[in-house]
Formats: sequence, C-alpha cells, structure tokens
Amino acid sequence: MASLLATFSVLKDHVKLKVTQDSIAIDNMVFKLHYRVTFLILLISTLLVTSKQFIGEHIRCIAGHGMSDDVVNVINTYCFFTSTYTVAKHLNASAVESGEIPHPGVGPASSGDSVVHHAYYQWVPFVLFFQAILFYAPHYLWRNVEGGRLKALVSGLHMASLAIHETPLKTENGLTIPSKDDRNEKILQMRHAFLNRIHLNRPWAYYLGLCEVLNFINVLVQIYFTDWFLGGAFLGLGQAVAHDGLDGKVDALDVVFPKVTKCIFHKYGPSGTIQNHDALCIMALNVVNEKIYIFLWYWFIILSVITGLGLLWRILTMILHARSERFNKLVFSMACPGKYNPWDVLTVTNECHYGDWVFLYYIAKNSDNYVFKELLQKLAEDLRQFQPLVNLSNEEKPLNH
Repeated sequence: MASLLATFSVLKDHVKLKVTQDSIAIDNMVFKLHYRVTFLILLISTLLVTSKQFIGEHIRCIAGHGMSDDVVNVINTYCFFTSTYTVAKHLNASAVESGEIPHPGVGPASSGDSVVHHAYYQWVPFVLFFQAILFYAPHYLWRNVEGGRLKALVSGLHMASLAIHETPLKTENGLTIPSKDDRNEKILQMRHAFLNRIHLNRPWAYYLGLCEVLNFINVLVQIYFTDWFLGGAFLGLGQAVAHDGLDGKVDALDVVFPKVTKCIFHKYGPSGTIQNHDALCIMALNVVNEKIYIFLWYWFIILSVITGLGLLWRILTMILHARSERFNKLVFSMACPGKYNPWDVLTVTNECHYGDWVFLYYIAKNSDNYVFKELLQKLAEDLRQFQPLVNLSNEEKPLNH
C-alpha cells in the first residue's frame, strides 16, 4: 500500500479537491474535464504501465530447458524490444475451446502463414504521456492569453458579503474578510475596469471560444490517433467487447492485447550454426493495457459528446445574449445564484457585445452574490448616465465620479 501511495504521490499537485480563497474560475466544467480529469487519467495510466510493482515483469518468455538465467534474460529483453507476434490462423475461439491450441494466436506456423506483430506495447507509456500533454495544451494556452485579468478584478471578494466591519478580519480557517471600505473600493475598481474596456473584450472571448474548439478537435484527433496506434482496432473496441463479452476463453481484447505470444530468438551455436529458439512469451503488461484502452474508449466517446454539447451551448449564448431577458436572468442566476433587478440585467446586457457579456458572466461566476448584485446595479446606473460615452468609439474612456 505504501508503494502504491508513493507512486501516485507525484500527482498530488494536479488534484485540487479544495477550493481556496484565491481560486478563480477562468473556464467551465467541460474545459476542466480535459485539462484536469482526462490529463489526470492519462498520467495515472502512464504510471501504471511503467510500474513493475503492480504487474511484475512486463514480459517473461519460455524458450526450452537447460538455459542459464543470463540467456533467459537476454531472450526476455530481445522479445520485448523487437516485438512478439501471433499467428493469424490460430486467432479463433473454436480452436482454443476444443483444445487444439493452448492460447489464441499461439500454435505451429509455416513460412507462408500470416502473422500479426505486436510492437505497440513498447510505446504505450510514451503515447499516453504525449496524449496527456495534448489535453493540457489548450488550457495552458488559454491561461497565458487570459493573463490573470479576472483574478486581478475579483480576488479578495469571496467573503465580501461578511464585510460589515471597519477593519479586515481573519477567520479561524485563515480566510480574510475585507473591511467595508475595501469592499467598496474593490467594487469601484471593477466598475472602472469593466466600463473602460467595454466593447474591447472581444479578443478575450474569442480566445476562450478558440480554446474550447481546440478541446473538441483534440479529443476527436485522439480517438483516431489511438486507433492508428493500435492498428485500427480502437474504433470498434468497445462495441466488440460489448458484443463478445468477457466470459469466454477468447474475446476481442485477447486479439488486440494478447496475453501469450510467440517470439523467435536467433543465436549462434558452439560450432557457428544459427539456432532458433521458439519462445512462448507471457505479456503481463497487456493485462493493464486492455483495461486502460477499454476505459479510454468509453471516456473519449463521452468526452467528445459533452464537449460538442458545450460548443452548442457557446453558440446558443452568442445568439441569445442580446435577445432574451429571461435567458440572461437564468444564466447570471446560474453563475451567481440570487435575485437581480431585471431592469439592471437588461440595461447592462443590452450595452454588451458578446465579449463583454462573457467577461461579465465570469465576473459573476467568481463573485459573491452580494458583490455582484451591487456591481450590476452600479453598472446599470453608470450606463444610463453615460450612455453617449459608451456609444462613442471603441477607445478607452475614463469614467468620472
């Protein structure tokens, strides 16, 4: 148990189960499924296939009696790095069930028989780690483009509804409750920042949408890349397993991830004659590989559907944000639960381009209900008072109070 915990301790920095006072949401749950959940799944899979403590030796071969341990070790290493194979004509369940051959794909073969080489297992940890990086890449790009704008605006306001004292207070949990003056000053800064950049938030929203599209493209590419990596066996893997089941002596996983394979090791004999050692190899690593890839088949399908629905939601917000008061009330109530004056919501959203609307949504998502309600009210008053100013050019205009 201790070794298991030690192996996965390297992932502790990527698992965030506790939301801290400084936690700022710059994306949505669908985005997090890519760079947190899927990234973590692939890292765990990489650790599993590289850790001998869970499955023992990755490959063990039997090549006859009377061989020294050194020769056996050489054969194991040779067969692992040069690939093993199965005989195509022996990949049938009836021959195994009747006892004609001991294992699927393992049996006598002549020079003209078709064989299936299995070399992918050498690359599985590298491919899984590479895929993990690709799932993290859109988040890395978005985080650098976003540049901490939201955090600079809303940090320190998580406890603002409790700001009823003249001086800041510290809670027993180490959280800071701002003073009334700090809260009011922070809300004033948010008003200035939003109004001074109104109609200038389009690049911010466009980059967010672009990264969401990259997530969708990436998961689709990963499905087809994995299928190519497994020799065209991945796309239909889940359906084949569901059809054949896992109860028989031979199933779809035994064909793609054989547990027993063949390997021929060539070496010189004492007089210089080439000796062929027909080895029977136990592929313990494939016991883990098959579990990983059948899980990834289902997960990639689910993730692609969820990501596609997320893009449809993004398109829906583009269409309805400036047309439906009820839609805006619903969305902002979801982002920051509470009741808002419908005239304030209507006034602010009518003046927002889509980029401003998305930015305001994320302010709501990261703000206390009390703070956002007051911010929305003040923004509505400002926009009514400075209507001509807002409708001028897209240049930044200072707000005088």
